[in-house]
Amino acid sequence: MLKKIFGSVDAYKEIPQRDDPLFAPIEWDKLPRHVAAIMDGNGRWAKGQGLLRTAGHSSGVRTLKGILSTSIGLGLEALTVYAFSTENWKRPTTEVDFLMKLFTEQLAKEMQEMHEDNVRIRFIGRLEGLPKNLQKQIREAEELMANNTGIRFNVATNYGGQDELVRAMQKVAAQAAQGNLKPEDIDEAMVEGLLDTAGDPPVDLVIRTSGDQRLSNFLLWQSAYAEFYFTEKNWPEFTPEDYVDAMTVFAKRDRRFGGLNKK
Repeated sequence: MLKKIFGSVDAYKEIPQRDDPLFAPIEWDKLPRHVAAIMDGNGRWAKGQGLLRTAGHSSGVRTLKGILSTSIGLGLEALTVYAFSTENWKRPTTEVDFLMKLFTEQLAKEMQEMHEDNVRIRFIGRLEGLPKNLQKQIREAEELMANNTGIRFNVATNYGGQDELVRAMQKVAAQAAQGNLKPEDIDEAMVEGLLDTAGDPPVDLVIRTSGDQRLSNFLLWQSAYAEFYFTEKNWPEFTPEDYVDAMTVFAKRDRRFGGLNKK
């Protein structure tokens, strides 16, 4: 259930409140508004456990439940997770088919409870490339939660940051071709309004698990001034406690946005 945090496969607890011991290190006035997570290492974790890669993806879902629940407890405005990239189609067909089935099953299973938790879900990416049954479930989930006012939960599926920017520029070109847009009309606000994450604040913190230290074509525009947090832990091993650690590291960062420290 969404309202259970899986600190490990065998342990869980309710969504934490502000007085939960989990949140003891939190500086509440220094939290990020928008967190993005590159959930890397499911397959590597499974291999280390002597399991199939698909078992790693299933375990990664449990981790995601815990991180979403913790984000709700923290009162974050937005959480965006990298579920399936435009490049992931290159993986073995059996793994891709399993992931599409996993998305479908988990969305059906968790949709109502996310709605009850006031989550507003949105799938971002080139969704027309997904299986038709998954597209249908995505529409149903987004419609169900469209008016919710809690955390914005963006699931990047068949998503690539470069592809997102290309699609945004195609929209700009279409408006210009119709005579509805002048070059001087194009500014940052306009571009942001054409992105998949339109309406969300910029990404403040990018978390990537499993040791790699790169964006991998994820939220290229939105992460222009994001802070980065890398951990060697694989995604299935990443706990709510690790997530809180990332928040405490973020709170200590000196964010100047190209300017000078006022101290």
